[in-house]
Amino acid sequence: MSQPVIEINNIVTQLSGNLIHDGVSFSVGRGEVTALIGGSGTGKSVLLKEIIGLIRPQSGSIKLFGEDVWAVNEARLMALRQRFGVLFQDGALFSSLTVEQNVAAPLHEHTTLSPKECLELARLKIALAGLPTSSWEKMPSELSGGMRKRAALARALALDPELLFLDEPTSGLDPISARAFDRLIRLLSDSLGLTVFLVTHDLDTLLSMVNRIIVLARGKVLGQGTVEELVKIDDPWLQDYFSARFVEEHA
Repeated sequence: MSQPVIEINNIVTQLSGNLIHDGVSFSVGRGEVTALIGGSGTGKSVLLKEIIGLIRPQSGSIKLFGEDVWAVNEARLMALRQRFGVLFQDGALFSSLTVEQNVAAPLHEHTTLSPKECLELARLKIALAGLPTSSWEKMPSELSGGMRKRAALARALALDPELLFLDEPTSGLDPISARAFDRLIRLLSDSLGLTVFLVTHDLDTLLSMVNRIIVLARGKVLGQGTVEELVKIDDPWLQDYFSARFVEEHA
């Protein structure tokens, strides 16, 4: 593996008295596209929020770019957050702002660029996300589901992050839009050298554009590797997930 960008070591998480993570450990190398999968209630999105500093685990360490997220002060955590972008499951766009204003918001907040320069850069990011110029002045409510995802991606890319987090990026999209979004993420990773960490349940995403998959089950990492490697694990949930047909083809 290349130099780790994300290092998760022995994370333990309890929510409302329930043990969610019981010693989760893994790392993600620079330039990788890595997917986190697992059944309902395995704490995938919770772990993502712990990694980006929104939820504190009971114990263990989480490092981004070699710095412990839960040991640094607020100023250092803010500096770390400027090195990564996040696309939440629902896009989390500001409903009262246009697309270009949404994308420009992080630039206004975290840079000394003029308002005009922020909008110009925002329009470049919108184009990078594959949206037409006609989308600039539209409100989020005027966009299709796929276009909202792309607008949210443009905002996540606003500060030129080294690392991109995606929470169920194809959720709610039709199959054609979902595959187009997958291709865009893979293209951006390859062309910009982005490290991508995504939570997903989309099997087609796993088959088409990720380098490695990490499986959460029963509070721990059940396995990690390529699809071909994971289908060899004798676990009922994994076998059902990848389907009998796919297991037979790759056994």
